[in-house]
Amino acid sequence: MEHQLKLKRPLAFFDLETTGIQINRDRIVEISIAKANLDGTVEVKTRRVNPGIPIPLEASLVHGIYDEDVKDEPTFRMVARSLSTFLDGCDLAGFNSNRFDVPMLVEEMLRAEVDFDMKNRKLVDAQRIFHLMEPRNLTAAYQFYCGKELIGAHGAEADVLATLEVLNAQVKHYANKAIKDADGKEVFPIQNDMDKLHELSASNSIDYANRMAYNKDRVACFNFGKHIGRPVLDVLKSDPSYYDWMMKGDFPMDTKRKLTEIKLQGFQR
Repeated sequence: MEHQLKLKRPLAFFDLETTGIQINRDRIVEISIAKANLDGTVEVKTRRVNPGIPIPLEASLVHGIYDEDVKDEPTFRMVARSLSTFLDGCDLAGFNSNRFDVPMLVEEMLRAEVDFDMKNRKLVDAQRIFHLMEPRNLTAAYQFYCGKELIGAHGAEADVLATLEVLNAQVKHYANKAIKDADGKEVFPIQNDMDKLHELSASNSIDYANRMAYNKDRVACFNFGKHIGRPVLDVLKSDPSYYDWMMKGDFPMDTKRKLTEIKLQGFQR
């Protein structure tokens, strides 16, 4: 493979597969690097690593890597120095890399006690370019689905009428469009059925500010701060003052109401 990028130094495109998305808790299970060199050539290195912690099933279903696949692989600490050497003098690139892959890689290097200098590296994120040049807003959706220019965008009436047209067009556009689910089965997610569309649009958030969310077992957990990922009731029992801190803090009323509901329901059992 070759490239036509104008480079002043090598540009290393990289992608990580991990045990999850919490930078401070999760670990890398696979890293792939495509180093674009100044002469137009590309070097590709891919390797799996043993994260040292179990890979959650929901993560394995996304990237297809299970505990059994990495049990005999080296840990990140064992390969960190060679990876750092391979990336020495390179700028870094990826897709959504500035928000996830770069922070995760830096964190793993710090845990491995490898001096991975980031001070002089340029960081290029193809997702940011994509979102800049191909906006994913109502105006863009109206043009794409309805083939019309949105006049008066950001005016409430123009926006709400355009959104109605967009949803109507989406239902028609994707009526017979199949995608594959996590098991590889064909499904038709977009149907002219509000229950189905609600399920598709719903998140696992408990409050609208997303300070609390359900985990895969439908247990209410904190989604921020020092207790992120921990069940709400466990925290309130072990650290009762945390409830008072949140109730007096600068949190939305909805968040405080939902927190109180969880507390009352849990402590009444």
